Amino acid sequence: MSVWICLIMFMETRKNKFFCTLSLHSEMPLRLKRVLHMQENAMLKYGPMIYKTYLKTEHSDENIEFWLACEAYKKITSQRKRISMARKLFTTYIQPQAPNEVNIDSPARKAIIRNIQKPTQSCFDEAQRIIYMHMERDSYPRFLESKFYQNLKHSLQNNGSDSMVN
Repeated sequence: MSVWICLIMFMETRKNKFFCTLSLHSEMPLRLKRVLHMQENAMLKYGPMIYKTYLKTEHSDENIEFWLACEAYKKITSQRKRISMARKLFTTYIQPQAPNEVNIDSPARKAIIRNIQKPTQSCFDEAQRIIYMHMERDSYPRFLESKFYQNLKHSLQNNGSDSMVN
């Protein structure tokens, strides 16, 4: 079974979602494909939570929290709610000495400060992109080598093997 499994968790940049992909070869038995599909669903469900837990151990969970908060912010349609959420994002993550200050460059920070009075749906996009790049290039590769990820992967592979026997 391990010959066919190519379990790779990654950040999908086009859809801005964390998810897992499994390489399913056409010559695989249908039963094995079903097992791998179940593993993929488990990764979709638990992968981001485990990644966030891992980031807490590195004291950088503010990155994923900010990224997720930006995703929620983009869905706000009410201008009144958008203003309120924009201020909360700013005071929590952007302003200097914020409780969960994220590491963004000065131009991105200044752009948010300029736009915070009349925030648009996209006013945090550049900061979100920067944080995404930090995770993609820095903490995410370390996560893939971590005990958190390796244990999850091992557990899914073992559960899949058990399912194959049944």
